Amino acid sequence: MSTEAIQAPHSLSKRTLGVPAITFMIIAASAPLTVVAGGVPTSFAVTGSMGVPVGFLVLAVMLIIFSVGFTAMGRFITNSGAFYAYVSQGLGRPLGVGTSLVALVAYNTMQVGIYGLFGFQLSLFIEAKTGMASPWWVWIFLCIIVVGLLGINRVDLSAKVLGVLVALEFIVVIIFDIVALSAAPEGVSAVALNPMAALTPVFGIVLLFNFAAFMGFEGAAIYGEEAKDPKRTVPRATYAAVTIIGVFYAFSAWAFSVGIGPSQIVGASQESGPDLMFIFMGDKLGLIVADIMALLFLTSLFAALQSFHNAVARYFFSLGREGVLPRSFARTSKAGAPIAGSITQTIIAVMLVAGFALAGDVFGGAAALGDMGFLFPVFTMFTWLTNTGALGLVILMFLATLAVIGYFRKNQHGLGVWTRVVAPVLALVFLAWVLFLALSNFQLLLGQETPDATTFILPGLLFVGLVVGVVWGLVLKSRDPQLYAGIGHGTEPGAYGTEIIEIVE
Repeated sequence: MSTEAIQAPHSLSKRTLGVPAITFMIIAASAPLTVVAGGVPTSFAVTGSMGVPVGFLVLAVMLIIFSVGFTAMGRFITNSGAFYAYVSQGLGRPLGVGTSLVALVAYNTMQVGIYGLFGFQLSLFIEAKTGMASPWWVWIFLCIIVVGLLGINRVDLSAKVLGVLVALEFIVVIIFDIVALSAAPEGVSAVALNPMAALTPVFGIVLLFNFAAFMGFEGAAIYGEEAKDPKRTVPRATYAAVTIIGVFYAFSAWAFSVGIGPSQIVGASQESGPDLMFIFMGDKLGLIVADIMALLFLTSLFAALQSFHNAVARYFFSLGREGVLPRSFARTSKAGAPIAGSITQTIIAVMLVAGFALAGDVFGGAAALGDMGFLFPVFTMFTWLTNTGALGLVILMFLATLAVIGYFRKNQHGLGVWTRVVAPVLALVFLAWVLFLALSNFQLLLGQETPDATTFILPGLLFVGLVVGVVWGLVLKSRDPQLYAGIGHGTEPGAYGTEIIEIVE
């Protein structure tokens, strides 16, 4: 005999997403074309290392090891709060609440930061093609409306839109890879795939830059409540996404080095930056192809924006359902979408974009290309916020790995020592090293010659969120023990309005 709960008054749509849909949404968050066009040359340029392709493979292996314990824990905890629920049950409720605030800061900063690059690129593209200069923030506000409308509709609609966009991204990157390998001015060299050549003192920095490319891979757990079969769908989607992302990015980074030439790739990346791919394709296949790629670069950014919006909305929903935030955050639409969380995330995006837009005007406006004011959304909004979000992901994964170890110490659930101990400990050591690198090199991530206030304030936002959350968790423990007891347990039978029913097996 077992127990089960009927659907609660506030719940997400059930049994909606299969493995392909969740995998596409994970990959959409990592934005394949954005990574290959922007992240790969940036990593080559900043680190001066040929180890970028190897870095992607190493990260993929380590994240698969991380996923062993992470997805195993997901078999017993299905919650749209993901990290929040895992840490609550593995390390204690106060730290779980702190983790939820870190997640909200990380996902919001990542999403709003990407808006900066989206607005800048679209404004620049329109001006280049029509001669019409337009403020970058106008296009962001229009995009926020579209993202918000998708966010309050059925999640499978978002999945279908993201699926199409991700498929187009893959096609265009594959075309680039073929052209690059065909060009090969120095021959099809395997220099960039040589592990020994990659293992230089800067390889840790390479991993740090590449880590952001996997942002969102943990998102399968967020969609667990909406998965067709959480115990199977979530692990399969996670492993599929990590493997596809790691191999695809490594191959494309290697093709990039072959197409430009191993001896030239670092210098060319330093000179042209994210425009290098489009310049290369324009030279090889003509301006029309380069323009199509530029448009798909914009849709790549849009796909990532939608994916992070969905993640934030579900965190708000989970916290509202359990009373950590006001219960109104648990409101869902008729389609089963977290409408209150979606609207809240939209408001946050509008406020932050408006703040950066006003600051951009103060620092020179957006009148002309090359003006600091024109580049403001990239130099500040994008760089500051996306790197803060990436650091937040490292912190979340570190805490989640500790939670896996703590959770399975209390109940082994019949799992082997590799799943419960060995894999999580290996992941913990690796993540501790990456976290140390990120904190000690945050100035480099922000592109600063010397540290300034933002070097410390931006990472500080994450740790302030963690501390505030822990304190709030302790306040809830004192104020409302019954509510406190349910933190991180929002989908268990009998929780928050569900009715326990018995099933005879």
